[in-house]
Amino acid sequence: MNRIFAFSAAVLIFFVLLVGGLLFLGVFFFGLPAGTFFAGAQPAFAAQKKAVKQVVVYNWSEYIPQDVLGDFTKETGIRVAYSTFESNEAMFAAMRLPHGASYDVVVPSAYFVEQMRDGGLLQPIDHERLPNLKNLDPTLLDQSYDPGNAYSIPYMWGVVGLACNSKYVAPENLRKWADLLRPEYAGRIVLTDDLRDAFGLALRAKGHSINSRNEDEIKAAYAFLAELKPSVRVFDVTAVKQALISEEVWLGPIWNGDFLVAKEENAALVYVFPEEGPLLWVDNFVIPSAAKNVDNAYTFINYLLRPDIAARCVQAYKYSTPNLEAVQLLPKDMRENSILVPGPEELKNAEMTQGVGNMLRVYEQHWDAMKALQ
Repeated sequence: MNRIFAFSAAVLIFFVLLVGGLLFLGVFFFGLPAGTFFAGAQPAFAAQKKAVKQVVVYNWSEYIPQDVLGDFTKETGIRVAYSTFESNEAMFAAMRLPHGASYDVVVPSAYFVEQMRDGGLLQPIDHERLPNLKNLDPTLLDQSYDPGNAYSIPYMWGVVGLACNSKYVAPENLRKWADLLRPEYAGRIVLTDDLRDAFGLALRAKGHSINSRNEDEIKAAYAFLAELKPSVRVFDVTAVKQALISEEVWLGPIWNGDFLVAKEENAALVYVFPEEGPLLWVDNFVIPSAAKNVDNAYTFINYLLRPDIAARCVQAYKYSTPNLEAVQLLPKDMRENSILVPGPEELKNAEMTQGVGNMLRVYEQHWDAMKALQ
């Protein structure tokens, strides 16, 4: 029995070596395809592997509806590998790690487009491959953070203003960013855990540009935030809506889209465009320099620039769209909502958050010091 087993094993080993040898000779000396010797299996596997198309997207949470992603796959055959981040800083840190090379489409805010571009993380955008670019509002294109939109294409935009609960706060008493310091609001304020938004409102409250590169002005903004912090009950970037809906807090800065979603849950909420000017922001599609599925990235971006698709995204998450054709597809009550589609009056004194160059480290030092305050 042992002899039979040994003989069988020897035959099996001989057969494996023979087939392996033939495969080596065929591939390396005669140029035959490797699948020649496995016609029943490998070609089928290769075809299956080739058929899988994907685009790897890294985006803010609650920004593209799942059904839109599903419809994109149905229409194009391109699977979407989708992951999310909660801040530009978290996104930027991830992009500089080895796995950052796996992303094909990322959605940073305007001021991080500059950092990513200057850090060699982005590839130029070929506008010819985005025919739906024609639908975008020219006033939101060719901004100083990316002249000619050489590296980025606007996806959504909006403002940071003030929300208050009219049951506890008289809206007429909340007209300015500086009003956050009123003593009657102590312990009932939500403050966003976002460096540039927090310093932006503080700089405006002190009469300075939200993009100040003056260290004394940054210190003045820090002093404002340090004075405000004892009155802050919730300090977060993701819990702002829920804190206002639940009435754990009465007021605080908020993105306009988040406010409109919260308003659906709590009718007492009121939105205020501060007299010093709201903070203006634009989130953009970019294609990383290391993207592996570039063709699919262009297909994905162009799909999101379609008016009908852009309108669906607005209806889901209530942020402003740069897509003029999409605005016309929205229901009348949304088209005429000045919080969703702010006009010149609402945007009076508005300023867009942009890069601050090397002064960012000064902001970060004061930000860390403010967060450490007890």
